[in-house]
This record gives sequence, structure tokens and C-alpha cells, in this order.
Amino acid sequence: MGKKWCIRRLFVLFLILTALSLFAGCAPTGQNTTKSSLIPPDKNVLRVGVSTNSPPLIFRQGDKIVGLEADLARELATSLGKSLRFVELKWEDQITALLENRIDIIMSGMTITTLREVRISFSIPYFESGQMALIRRNDAARFGTGLFSIATSSALGAMKDTTGAYYVETQFSSIKRKLYTNSRAAVKGLISKDIDMFIHDGPMILYLASENENKGLTALFTPLTREYLAWGIRKDNVELLDSANNFLRSFNEEGKLSKVIKFWVPLAK
Repeated sequence: MGKKWCIRRLFVLFLILTALSLFAGCAPTGQNTTKSSLIPPDKNVLRVGVSTNSPPLIFRQGDKIVGLEADLARELATSLGKSLRFVELKWEDQITALLENRIDIIMSGMTITTLREVRISFSIPYFESGQMALIRRNDAARFGTGLFSIATSSALGAMKDTTGAYYVETQFSSIKRKLYTNSRAAVKGLISKDIDMFIHDGPMILYLASENENKGLTALFTPLTREYLAWGIRKDNVELLDSANNFLRSFNEEGKLSKVIKFWVPLAK
């Protein structure tokens, strides 16, 4: 009798543990965001690589990933009939993750450059941007003619491994430069006068100027360069490249692309 009772008890315990494991496997995970190593390739899933430190293009708001790129990623996934999974990466790791097939597409405010095109393909551009400058409002008169006003005693800041950093390094090699890994640190550097100007993508500079207006910061509104934002895709993934281009064309022709851009970048032309 005791032996049968023990066997029955063990069997019930097994059923309970099995049910709990199944429940845990089906439990919702909140926003579909994870590390790239956890998502194997799946024809029914669109793995979107993002670096969530570029408002208003792509950033975190609480526990959600939002921004222009996030909205476009959701629309693209819907048009492809796929589930969307955001894969958060450091900016400098995005192309490597794409080439190693840990993500399917980069949608992170990436600029088309000749060097990047050597390694990956780009969709047609969805947004014309350019480098702009964030400065202290009290220095507006000092930089009245833009970068031509910069003295050799000035210090310029930019984000590491970006077109802004390349611009600063090639155009102002004799001026003190400081590279940052995130925009918040650059803003602090500008406020504390570690740098006199922060060079970065136009949409982000405008966002930071608005966000830090009460801290005495403003933007120089004349773009320093002309650049085009697009999505990075592996060269051998021609099917996804064609699908992304077709989506962008139809989304633009329907007038939806301009609406999404205006929502996140109100000053966009």
C-alpha cells in the first residue's frame, strides 16, 4: 500500500512539473526583444537588429522599443506576414551580427556609406538626413557661421563608429576631438564644457536640442552634410532586399511613409 502511494505521488508530481514547464514555455515575454544568440533563423520571423540609443529613430521608452525605425519595422513585418523580433545590439556589433546571420536586417538609423556597401547591401533610402551640431545656446553667436567659426581651441564631440565621427576626424584633424558611446554622455560633456559642439545625425540632434532646451542647449539648424538612411541586409538575401524595397515604394506611394516621418521628425522636409 505504501509503495503504491509513493508511486502515485511521484506520478502526480511529474504531471505538475510537466504542466508548469509547458506553462512557462508559453508565458508571454512582454515586448519581442532579445539577444541575437537566442533567435535562430526562422522563415516566419523577422529578426531586426537595433541599437536603442538614437532617439527619435530608435530608442527605449520604458520597457518598449519605439521610434521611426520601430514603427517601420512593425509595418514591414506585417507586410511580409512575419512575426517581429527586435534584437538589441551595440552599434558597432550590428554589421557583424548581420553577416553572422544572427539578425535578418538592420533598422537602426544607419547611413549608406561606400565602406559599408562593401560588406552589406542597403535598401533604397527612406529618409534624407545629414550631420548637424548641438551647441550651448550662449555660444550661438560664436558659431554664427557654423563650423567655419570653430577655433583651434574648440573641442568637438561625436559618437564612436558613426559618420559624424568620420566627418569630425577628416574635416577637423587639428582640433581636439572626443568620441562617445552614447548621446547622453555627449550631452553631459557639452553642458559641462568638456566639448563645445556635438556632431551627430540631424534627427537626433533636433531631438536632443528639444529635450535639453531648459539646460541651455540648442541646434545649428543648417545641415553639415547630406546623407541617406536605409536598412542593411546581407548581400545573399536578395529576396528580403527586394521585399523591403517593394514595401518602401508602396508605403511611400500611399503617403504613409511621410506621415510616420513627420510624426517622429516634425521638422523633416
